[in-house]
Amino acid sequence: MRVLVVEDERLLADAIAEWLRGEAHAVDLAYDGAAALERVHVNDYDVVVLDRDLPLAHGDDVCRAIVRSGASARVLMLTAAAEVTDRVDGLGLGADDYLTKPFAFPELAARVLALGRRSRPAAPPTLRRAGIALDPARREVFRDGRYVPLAKKEFAVLAELLRADGGVVSAERLLEKAWDEHTDPFTGAVRLTILKLRRKLADPPVIETVKGVGYRIP
Repeated sequence: MRVLVVEDERLLADAIAEWLRGEAHAVDLAYDGAAALERVHVNDYDVVVLDRDLPLAHGDDVCRAIVRSGASARVLMLTAAAEVTDRVDGLGLGADDYLTKPFAFPELAARVLALGRRSRPAAPPTLRRAGIALDPARREVFRDGRYVPLAKKEFAVLAELLRADGGVVSAERLLEKAWDEHTDPFTGAVRLTILKLRRKLADPPVIETVKGVGYRIP
């Protein structure tokens, strides 16, 4: 999934991003509200992890902007305020979930994953197609009952292909969802990752190339 982390405490923001990248998400960072508004206007995020008390533009204003835009991104609001009224206010702004500081990284990652499922059409916990079973929560993949060890980007690309349910996924879409904003759009990373996936998933071949369009698992 593509995640935006908005947090003005840089050490905390970097730690959250590192943890989520370890869960095979593509993560962008913004350290103030103005930068967050700019990024949500340009990029299609699945989840925005949003600190409430931000410089330049308050987190409440960022949340309102996301809701008004009609974007499918789900908002997980972070705050040091633990009062019930604060949580109610945050949810009233349009946030989808609320987590108080300090928090445990595994819980934050689990909430991000749950919100990401809600940002898309309903899908089963385990994605299945063509003999492949992918469990996003456990980060496990099996092909015809055989465990397939995958690197983070390989896992993320395969998950996008399976979520398409037989549809074609463009290289641009895969790049957007599995890599962060600093990736060169002209890179051959997607093609190389597809080649590695094909090798690891073994025969019979399961990932098709639709020339000039993208990739699919029929």
